[in-house]
Amino acid sequence: MAHRNWLTAGALCAVIVFAACFIAAKPSSADAMLLPIDRTPLVVSTGSGERSFSIEIADTSAEREAGLMFRQTMAEDHGMLFVFERTDEVDFWMKNTPMALDLIFVGQDGRIKAIKRGEPESEAIISPGQPVRFVLELKAGTAARDGIKEGDLLRHPAIAAGAGSN
Repeated sequence: MAHRNWLTAGALCAVIVFAACFIAAKPSSADAMLLPIDRTPLVVSTGSGERSFSIEIADTSAEREAGLMFRQTMAEDHGMLFVFERTDEVDFWMKNTPMALDLIFVGQDGRIKAIKRGEPESEAIISPGQPVRFVLELKAGTAARDGIKEGDLLRHPAIAAGAGSN
């Protein structure tokens, strides 16, 4: 009888340890990368006026890879600008990203080439179908709400710096 209780207690401990490891290994919002907010707002010139956003800039491969993963919330006037070393075809996905996003693909000249919607936690590839130099991620629905469309111009020092090089 004591032997059976010992086996039961051992099995129960193993299950608890396994569950604790599984829970500890699951990423949380505490795992989200937070970059400094750039002091210069990004401005989008639309047909109905200008829209201004505070942004974080992801300009290293590690920052671009992490992006907005694990973020639970983001302000309506906030986004992340992905800056690439050269104009090229890019692919994004939303794995480990619980927020729906607008992905705004921008050419070297600062003009919007495409706007795509990213669905939370999806591994589907999101691509503009043409080479771009920058990608701006905003909360889903922001582009439509603010009248942001293909052809609109984005202005920010990071975009101006990238416009002169390829």
